[in-house]
Order: sequence, then C-alpha cells, then structure tokens
Amino acid sequence: MKKNLIAFLLVMFCTTPFVFGSVKKVLSSRQTTNIAPILAATGNQVYCPGTSMKIVTDMTITDPDDIGIDAIYIQISSGYEFGEDALLLTGSHPNINPIWNAITGTLTLQGITAQPTYVELVAAIKDIEFSSSAATPSGTRNFSITVGQANYLPSNGHYYLYIPNVGITWSAAKDAAQASTYYGLQGYLATITSAEEAQIAGEQTTGAGWIGGSDQETEGIWKWMTGPENGTIFWNGNFTGFTNNYAFWNTGEPNNAGDEDYAHVTAVGVGIQGSWNDLSNTGAAGGDYQPKGYIVEYGGMPGDPILQISSSTTITIAAITSFTTAVRCGTGTVSLQAVSNTGNVNWYDVPTGGVPIASGNNFTTPSITSTTIYYAAANSVSCPDTSRVPVTASVTPKPILTYNSPYYMCDQEYTIIEVATSSGIMFWYESLTSTNPIFLGTNFVVPNINQNTTFYAEANFSNCLSDRVPIQVNVFTGPVLSDETIELCESDVITLSAENPGMNYLWSTGETTQTITTTGLSNYTVTVTTQAPESCTKTKTFTLNYNPEPVISSIDTADLQVTINTTQNGDFEYSLDGINYQSSNVFMVNEGGMYIAYVRERNQCGFDRKPFVVLSIPDFFTPNGDTINDTWSIKGATFYANAEVRIFDRFGKLISVLNNTNWAWDGTYNGYLLPSTDYWFVAKIDEDLPEIKGHFSMLR
Repeated sequence: MKKNLIAFLLVMFCTTPFVFGSVKKVLSSRQTTNIAPILAATGNQVYCPGTSMKIVTDMTITDPDDIGIDAIYIQISSGYEFGEDALLLTGSHPNINPIWNAITGTLTLQGITAQPTYVELVAAIKDIEFSSSAATPSGTRNFSITVGQANYLPSNGHYYLYIPNVGITWSAAKDAAQASTYYGLQGYLATITSAEEAQIAGEQTTGAGWIGGSDQETEGIWKWMTGPENGTIFWNGNFTGFTNNYAFWNTGEPNNAGDEDYAHVTAVGVGIQGSWNDLSNTGAAGGDYQPKGYIVEYGGMPGDPILQISSSTTITIAAITSFTTAVRCGTGTVSLQAVSNTGNVNWYDVPTGGVPIASGNNFTTPSITSTTIYYAAANSVSCPDTSRVPVTASVTPKPILTYNSPYYMCDQEYTIIEVATSSGIMFWYESLTSTNPIFLGTNFVVPNINQNTTFYAEANFSNCLSDRVPIQVNVFTGPVLSDETIELCESDVITLSAENPGMNYLWSTGETTQTITTTGLSNYTVTVTTQAPESCTKTKTFTLNYNPEPVISSIDTADLQVTINTTQNGDFEYSLDGINYQSSNVFMVNEGGMYIAYVRERNQCGFDRKPFVVLSIPDFFTPNGDTINDTWSIKGATFYANAEVRIFDRFGKLISVLNNTNWAWDGTYNGYLLPSTDYWFVAKIDEDLPEIKGHFSMLR
C-alpha cells in the first residue's frame, strides 16, 4: 500500500497542472460555440490469456469545427486489475506522447510539441494494445475512450472526476459539484450504486474525497443527498447495519465517532481501497481523515444533453464461466457440463497438450471405474485452447456384499445373519422393493419366525447402493413342549413323559429315556432335541406340588371355642360333623359335650378325625320345678370316669359332691331347700386336666 501511495503522489505531482487546465476548459465549455466531437469505437473481442491485442477494431472521431484536441483518455473503466493489466501504444506515432497511469488504469494520448490532430489520435488509438501479466486472467475489461479527463463508465454513461481541494467541507463540496458542468452535463457529488461505480469513482480516482451520502436528517438512516438518487436510502444502522441497495463501507464503518454524518471515500492505504467512512462536515484537521477533495459525477440529471464524447469497447477473456461436476455409483458413464463466455467448449483428458476428446457444453465420459478428472477449455477462433478448468467425474465405489445363504434356525428361536460389506452401512428389508428398513447393521438378529422367510440386505455408501441380495432363512419345526404343574399326594409316585417320540431326551436327573418315574423331587426338567441335522432343542419344566396328609395333633377348647390343630400345614379343610367343612380350624359350639373333629386335604390327599370333649359351666340355675334349668351340673364332665365336683356355700360348708353316680345338684341339702344365693365349686375332671374353681348363682 505504501508503494501505491508513492505512485499516487508522483502521478498527482506530475499531472496536476494539466488536470486543472483540462477541468477549467471543460467547465467553461457551455459559454462557447464549440461543438463537441463525436467518438465511435468498435471491437468487442475475445482475449486470449498470455497475448496482447488491440482494444479497437475501428475508431472514428467526428468534429465539424476542430481538426484536433489536446488529449484523448483511454481507461480500463471496469474489470481493471492493478499490477496485472496494462495499455500500451504500439507502432510509430511521432507526434503522440502516451502517459500510462497504472493506479487509475488510464492511458493518456497528448501532443509532444503541439495539439495532435484527430487523424493522428485515431491512428494511435487503433494501435493501443491490452495485455495481462496474470497466469489465468478472467472476466471482462471495458475500455472507455473520451476527450475529457473525467473517468467514463460505459455501463451507465456517466463521468466521474476527482477535484483535489484539501480541507473542503462536505457542504462546500456539494455546492461546488452542483455548480460544475462537463460538456453541458450537470455535476453533483457522486452517488455510488454499484461495484463498477465504486471501482471507477473510488479506487481509480486515486483520491480521498467526499461523496453524496449523509445521515444528517436521521441518525443511522443514510441517504443519497445529491443527483438523480437524491432521497434514496442506501444504508440502515451503524457498521452492523444492512442495506437493500448497494453500500461499500470500510471495515468498522460507519461508526459515528464524533457526530459523523457525511460519507467520504477513504484515503489510500486506509482499509479497503475505494471504500467509505463517515466524517463530520469538516473532517479531521490533518492526516488520513482530512478531506482532500471531492468526487463529481456527471450524467443522469434532467435536461442533460446527449453526448458522444466517449465511446467504449469490451474484451472478454476466454474462460469457462461455470461447470457442473457429477457423481455416479459404480462403473459407468458420467455426464459433465461446462459453459464458456465464447459459446464453445472443448474437452480434454489431460491438463495440457493432447487433442480434444469432445466438444460442446455437455460431455458424457466413457465408462469409468474410478474418479477421473477431465478438463474443459473455452474455444474460439482467436483462442483455440485457453486455460483448462478441471471438472471431476466422481465414482463412488459400489459396496460389495459378502454373505452365505441359506441360514437355518429352529422355530420359536432366533439366529443371527452376518453379511459383510466392503463399505457403507447395511440395511435390511422385507422385500426386494420395500423402502422402509427393518434393521440396521451387519449382524441381523432374525426375529422369532415359524416358517421359511427371505430377507434382503443392501449397503449404502454415500448414497451409492449395493445390489440388494436375498438371504434365505429356513425354519425347522422343533419339539412341541409346554411347562406343566402337577398336584400330588405326598406318598404318590407317577410317571413323567417328554412326549415327542423319536427324539433325544435329557432329564435333570441325568436319565435319557422318554419317560421317568418320580423319585420325590419337587421339580424336573427335560430337554428334547430333534434328530440331526435340525437338532432343534426345547426344554420343559415339571413342577410337582406334594400335598401332605392331615394328622390332628391336638384340640384346644376355651369355654365354647374349639381349635383343631394339625401336625403340619397344608391345604386342609375342617369340620365338627363330617359333612360341613370350612377352611378355618376354629369353631364355636353351643354347649359342652362330646364332639368329633374332622380334617381332610382338599386334593383328596388323606383324612383324620378325633373325638374331644367340651366342658361348659352354667353361671346360674333355677330349681323351681318348671323343668328348665332345674339342676346345676358341668356339661361334658360325664364323659370323664373319675370326674368329681364339690359344691360349697358361702361359708365354705360342703353342700354336695357330684360324680359319675350323681351329676346334678337340685339346690337342696339333706332334703331341705337352700336359699337363693351364690355357691362355690371345685372341679377335678381328669388327672391330666387342672383343677377348676368358680361360683354360680341359684335363683328360685
């Protein structure tokens, strides 16, 4: 950038007197009767990289009142590449002095000792050649040929002139631009609406200066305030803002540092060449952010005359402008496409040399087995073989599957199918055409199936599919078995059978026969296997529930409650009459006496019974001759041969003794009636039973 700045200063130093003279002549042109010349150039051509070529095929200048002019300016007005592109005057032109400005891309033709004639200038223009030092130049170059020093942009017909004026304010620059004319065209501070304009008005003016943008009205709303675009919004916000049109702010701009409301093309060497920053109306007092001038744009204003003081030509650098690669799966042909700016494309199989193997925008390769690079070149009469562009025909290797078929499995079991692929991911399908996979992976766990079934495997590598292959799974019928629970009495012996005759058997006891006899275990298993080669195996479990025989161990009585106890627990039922059974072993009886306890196993595994006596002691008796409770006795005691009950009055006097010869007391003593009151007793029913004591009442 430092190098460019030095070049800029040298050019400005060398050309400044001439620049101001030309500007003065142009600005005063409205006040004379001089008729502007008419320039007409032809020669839109195709340029071959590595060569030089004339920028026009023909050139005319028509001027009814002049035979010459001070200078002609030829500029690479768009597409210019600094340091690579150049214009050179060739041939013999003794009265013409060519001056090449590499910064602006402008070649000036002026007289050596006097004003050159139009004839001399036309001859010189026809001998100007363009060349590029780039190894692979691209794009197009527009050449503007004009009689004024202002840069001419053929795409919109406008002119751009940089006016040096150190320290000028934006407001003063706006007024000065509006007060200037160029061959009758009204001037205004430049409004830059495209990249082409930004290059010719910003980069190629070689100066830092004001342009017509401002957000003075509303902060952050940048508008063009001059020219035909006056009032058009071209930016919203600060450096993070946006535009729906065109803007070319430098990095980090606009930043409104110090109330900066006016757009300015940055100084050479500050950020992006030709980009913009925001400044205050006065800018800085010195340095890079001090205004150095302003850029005037001419053209597009109402009332502007139609001028032909400029003409242009274009060269197109022969090149492939676009191409399309393609990918195929496995061996075969590939269709490639390419487009050139010459309209013709040649195809090669080598990067240099060789001969075309095809021509045209569409090229179908021969059958290829791997990725291959072909080369497309723009072809024209002047450029038979330009730089070649590689276009890739990609071949994705088709996955190769390694597998066995058929597989075998037993019904109600599973098996694993293993298919190897050379690449990609394995998918499994139910049919040859189904699209929804049922499994993903190289090892497919076959679900529980009971008939012969075909599954289909396919590998996918980068959307390149292998052939979908069938994998047959044949199903063998295995033994028919189901687990069984058997209820047994504890002394029973039964025969267990594996059924399924003609097969191989292995019992949990180690026996290998079809049937075995129980040996007292609670659980048995048998594994049944079909004959080879199927060898399908299933296992059955026999669960033997042994039910114990009931044995009455004791019978507990408490008052009138009876509890029947057994020697072991089981699925027992209980009864006191041998007819009506219940699951509870507890009963309530109405009175003392002899009873029989019954117990049976629900599954008919045994029976037991045992007699027992229930003793009941009345709380009172009523010896009044009505035959109801006329006597007092302990009910059930009569079933004990040695039972004895002694009765006492309240003073402890023995009144009566009850035994197996006299089991009831009638309320008398020696033939006399005793009074109604409480009496006491002591009962010894049996030697194995404890003595019972208590009292009762006599009521007359």
